[in-house]
Amino acid sequence: MKQPPRRRRTLRLRTRVTLFFSLTALVASLALAVVTYAVARSVLIEQREETARTQAYTNAKTIRDLLIAEQQFTMSDLRTEGEGFALLIQGDDNAFTDIRRSQADFPADLLISVGLGSSAQQRYELDGVPFIAVGIDMPAVGAKYFEALSMESTESNLRAIATALIIGSIVTILLAGALGWWTSRRLLRPLSRVATAAGEIATGGLDARLPAESDPDLDRLASSFNEMADAVQTRIEREARFASDVSHELRSPITALTAAVEVLDGRRSDLPERTQQALDVVVSQVRRFDSMVMDLLELSRIDAGSTELHREDVDPRDLIPRIAQRYGFGEVPIEFDRKVPALVKLDKLRFERILANLLENAREHGGGPVRVSIEMRGRHAFVLGVDDAGPGVARGERSRIFERFARGSAARHRVGTGLGLSLVAEHAQAHGGEAWVEDRPGGGARFLASIQGAA
Repeated sequence: MKQPPRRRRTLRLRTRVTLFFSLTALVASLALAVVTYAVARSVLIEQREETARTQAYTNAKTIRDLLIAEQQFTMSDLRTEGEGFALLIQGDDNAFTDIRRSQADFPADLLISVGLGSSAQQRYELDGVPFIAVGIDMPAVGAKYFEALSMESTESNLRAIATALIIGSIVTILLAGALGWWTSRRLLRPLSRVATAAGEIATGGLDARLPAESDPDLDRLASSFNEMADAVQTRIEREARFASDVSHELRSPITALTAAVEVLDGRRSDLPERTQQALDVVVSQVRRFDSMVMDLLELSRIDAGSTELHREDVDPRDLIPRIAQRYGFGEVPIEFDRKVPALVKLDKLRFERILANLLENAREHGGGPVRVSIEMRGRHAFVLGVDDAGPGVARGERSRIFERFARGSAARHRVGTGLGLSLVAEHAQAHGGEAWVEDRPGGGARFLASIQGAA
């Protein structure tokens, strides 16, 4: 048998909406953070370089004026900012530096470039600290001036900006995720109401309807759903009334026909042999027809909700053998779980229908019942089981055979109404349980019905 394709598991719609908002905020905030940081870095570095050039040219002009005037000066007299330091090379051999640093603290490439007669600037690191060095050629006095300015404050500001941008991005993503979750809840709330109402209708609550919505689009959805529910309810009720009316109308002629056939069957010895064979066919079909009409009437009452559940305390060890004896199955062994209490709460009439139909089903389609079992499932539930000696039920038919007029492959050419197992499922559901079938160890099938509410 071809297996149905497996459904691919996907994220819930609410989760997808939240992730969409979060990812959108992530991309937007990261893009904004990168652009902001790049612009801020460019501006701050450019400002720092401009400050270094301005200060270096100012100091170089001061030194040139002092050298032209042949006045004495020291490098400490120059104005350098923070960790900055300066170097003056006059002629080929005379080098004057700030007492804090030496000529080796300047980049060699800058010294060479300025030594060739051009002014230049270069960024570098010294002892792990970023600096910008400016070199100025002063041919009028035969000197070269170098000054280095620390970039530590600029780097510190950039780190602070980067931290602020990262925190801002995280906060933005969290807010976007919360907004997405809140928005998805509002958007999906009407769909949740639709799902709840649809579930109520599916379980028999045909009167479930959606309230009017303030939003025009959502109100259209609610109106369409209510119109659909009205149409479904009308059709189901019409079909239920039709089945009930037909069953009631057939009851009287079937009763009269059954009585007439029984009279003929009682005088079969007066009939020719071929007529007796025809009478046997008529008798079996009339009885089958009568049984089907009774089952249809019972299902009609269940569908109409006219049959209530009347629980009472009963002794299963006494009730089950009496039901089996009443329907001609007194020889079938019955096994009780030792945990089954002396009294359980159930509807005796419904329980009798469950057991009787399972036994009849085993006799008609399973080679006869071979065992009846009662087992506890939890503190307030037990399972009634009937084993048969038949060929079993194919896995693909195990849920379908509990539908109305459904037949398994083993029962297609046998006598039956096709309603017995559906009644079992209906009565089990009324008790808060369900009905199903399994393989019996050693061959055959095991039909089971769970009953909730054991004492």
